[in-house]
Amino acid sequence: MTTDEAQAAVRRSPLVIIPVGAQEQHGGGMAMATDTVRAVGVADRVAERLAGRAVVAPVVPYGVSPHHMAFAGTVSLSPATFMNVLRDVIASLRAHGWRQFLVLTGHGGNNAALSVLAQEYVREELTFAWTPITSVVSDLIVDVSEVHGHAGEAETAQMLYLAPQLVQADRLEPGATTLDELTTPARLSRQARGPRLSVGFDAYHKRGVLGDPRRATADDGRLLVETAADRIAAFADELLSA
Repeated sequence: MTTDEAQAAVRRSPLVIIPVGAQEQHGGGMAMATDTVRAVGVADRVAERLAGRAVVAPVVPYGVSPHHMAFAGTVSLSPATFMNVLRDVIASLRAHGWRQFLVLTGHGGNNAALSVLAQEYVREELTFAWTPITSVVSDLIVDVSEVHGHAGEAETAQMLYLAPQLVQADRLEPGATTLDELTTPARLSRQARGPRLSVGFDAYHKRGVLGDPRRATADDGRLLVETAADRIAAFADELLSA
């Protein structure tokens, strides 16, 4: 956009979608920009479904990734820095007239910071919402390993659909696939209820992978990506109609 186009978009497209990702290891077969690529891919599809009522801001390509710092190439922001970046982005766009914001994160490590940020905006005269990608379509993730998630079946499938050139299929390898394979701290960190524990991904597996990415297909990725875009767009449509 030019600045003139942005000025017009404030009135025509009241919702700003801000994709945020990460720069972190995804095993030996996928690019470290995987979460960023997925965030942008889904954000663009959500905007398309909203038919001109939303704009997509430039992506924030770094996230909260200390749990991946044992692996070369990972870049991590502190939660405070990550939140400050988003505060400044939102403050800038707010100064130009936008009042509705939807942050779309491709990286689960950003979730806690986004939850805190959401509380800060509750009493502000703006709308702040945020959404992950994969958990929005968790009901569609079937026939996967007992342990799955980061760089596993679902993420790899999404990348095979969105950016197959960034997947080196011959270098995909399984990581931890069963609870029995995990050390006690890693197993405790996977509990859905009860006390919470965080561990580095090197505690899960030497390659930092959860699941078996070799089982992923582009067709599975299409279903996950397009359904996530449908569901997030439906949420945004209601938000814009409120």
